[in-house]
Amino acid sequence: MGVRLFGTDGVRGLANADLTPHLALSLATAAAKVLVERRPIASELSLDGVEVPGSSRVAVANAVPSGRPLAVVGRDPRASGEMLEAAVAAGLASAGVDVLLLGVLPTPAVAFLTEDLGADLGVVISASHNAMPDNGIKIFAAGGLKLDDAVEDAIEAAMLYPGDLPTGEGVGRIRYATDADRRYLDHLLVATPNPIKGLKVVVDCAHGAASELAPEVYRRAGAEVVVIGGNPDGLNINAGVGSTYLDGLRKAVVAEGADLGIAHDGDADRCLAVAADGSDVNGDVILAILATSLRDRGRLSQNTVVATVMANIGFHQAMDKAGIKVRTTAVGDRYVLEEMREGGFSLGGEQSGHFVLSDHATTGDGLLSALHLMAAVAAAGRPLAELAEIVTRFPQVLINVRVGDKGTVASSASVTEAVERAEAELAGSGRVLLRPSGTEPVVRVMVEAGTPALAQSIAERVADVVASV
Repeated sequence: MGVRLFGTDGVRGLANADLTPHLALSLATAAAKVLVERRPIASELSLDGVEVPGSSRVAVANAVPSGRPLAVVGRDPRASGEMLEAAVAAGLASAGVDVLLLGVLPTPAVAFLTEDLGADLGVVISASHNAMPDNGIKIFAAGGLKLDDAVEDAIEAAMLYPGDLPTGEGVGRIRYATDADRRYLDHLLVATPNPIKGLKVVVDCAHGAASELAPEVYRRAGAEVVVIGGNPDGLNINAGVGSTYLDGLRKAVVAEGADLGIAHDGDADRCLAVAADGSDVNGDVILAILATSLRDRGRLSQNTVVATVMANIGFHQAMDKAGIKVRTTAVGDRYVLEEMREGGFSLGGEQSGHFVLSDHATTGDGLLSALHLMAAVAAAGRPLAELAEIVTRFPQVLINVRVGDKGTVASSASVTEAVERAEAELAGSGRVLLRPSGTEPVVRVMVEAGTPALAQSIAERVADVVASV
């Protein structure tokens, strides 16, 4: 195939151009063959269960074994998801896998249900925070675990040589679930450490997959909820709303007199926050608050939190002051997860708003993270802005430079020289981080410095060099 198909978070591209139904079908068929072969125990559920009268929907709690493997498939509400869902389901069924269509659900819900239902694999059709024309396919192995590089490579190889497919009774069946969202919602409520009654929260659902579930679960946990970005129509996902566009949330929090605001992205695996005064509470600060909250409750495994190289210097200083150790990984929640699994850690996260609470989830979960953040505020009896003072952030500037070949650009001699000059100018009082995006044709230039002006100036100079290559 030449260029590797999988990025840092599945396969992503312009729907019906880069990511076509043909590619989705081929990918699903190959994933089914590879993941089923790698799981020694057959799934405990199938779709030969009790159907809802007059429909093809199955109450998953009543499903019984059929002898075929099982896959669960969810998606976000963008229009192309309907088309790609059909292709993915066809590919899975053609490989002899029963398919349970979950409908529109957050990515972490699909991960949870993959484990909860004993499925052999789970598939999410979503481009997360990307604009509506894009879409993506994320795959979970049995147990709701993200795939490692070796498994992804095996799936790509299987796409080239699909082999024989089953016929007759060996072909998988496709049905719709009826209670999957309830199972996930109940799981979130059980995982919330304490009630959040008394808090007023504005939640921005990005017109995405959590538009119904997030407001409901926050209300059931005790909060008064105001919703923005909660009317998906298939075309408006992430359009000026959500975790990458906080202006609307800031205004709504102040206008509503809310205690805080929560912003999710299109598939709700992210969570960022806004304090009552409209100030941003970014991923580094949320991770620090969650870490100290878990520590105080005796739930921070090995007194350690996992973060990425993007974490602000101020975060490291805050954790050092709190006596909490930090393990650092490459950017991408998959790398955070790998480090957490290898070390047995209970908390990890990214500045972008991905947080993993491994006592309750196998992947980043924006709703779960928001519930734990609000629970920390409620338990402390202090405003979020006050809790956020735990981190004194160094000014940080991030510039995304769109390029042709991001790998070649990032490693070019002129770019390397520009970074070295910038680091010499900072002289240990900041840092420069350059990395290709794993999901977009973009090179990210991040600079931390003692002042915003210096960070901006250096970032722009480096970005200009990147753009000129």
